[in-house]
Amino acid sequence: MDLIFNCPKCGQELEVDDSGAGEEIACPACGSTIRIPMPDGAPRTASADGEAPAGSAWAPGGQHAPTIASSAAAKVKMQLKVPVHTTPTEKLIAKPLVPLEVAAKESDRHLRVKTIRHIDCVEVGHDRFDETVTNFLTKVGEANVVSVTPLNYSHIDISSQKLLADYGVLIMYRG
Repeated sequence: MDLIFNCPKCGQELEVDDSGAGEEIACPACGSTIRIPMPDGAPRTASADGEAPAGSAWAPGGQHAPTIASSAAAKVKMQLKVPVHTTPTEKLIAKPLVPLEVAAKESDRHLRVKTIRHIDCVEVGHDRFDETVTNFLTKVGEANVVSVTPLNYSHIDISSQKLLADYGVLIMYRG
């Protein structure tokens, strides 16, 4: 009759002939030393005259006879095959595109964006929007400017709590 039990360390299911009950073996999965449980839960001992119980793997004098050869792990034959392809395999999952932030960091030409709002250029009643945009474009240089896009947006004025319309520019340039 075979004993079926699990390794207490890794949980691997093992099957051993009941004649090996009470012996210590190495788990074939994790290599830890485990004791084969008794079929009825009672420990087997040699009789008083030194004789082994009938049908057991116990030898006289309390010595164990090796039973690893009768274990289920010894009977398992691993027959693994590695697939060999003569042609390139088909990709089932396409590799995602690189995010724009990563692509911008990896390229040698860095694109930058500057937004200039009209409301930020008004100082004590003086409108300096055109002067601010001109100074920024001069500083960047005409050859580095990629695009200049006008913007229209709305915002709430803090003092009057009214919704106001305003404008600005978005400048994309190489930096």
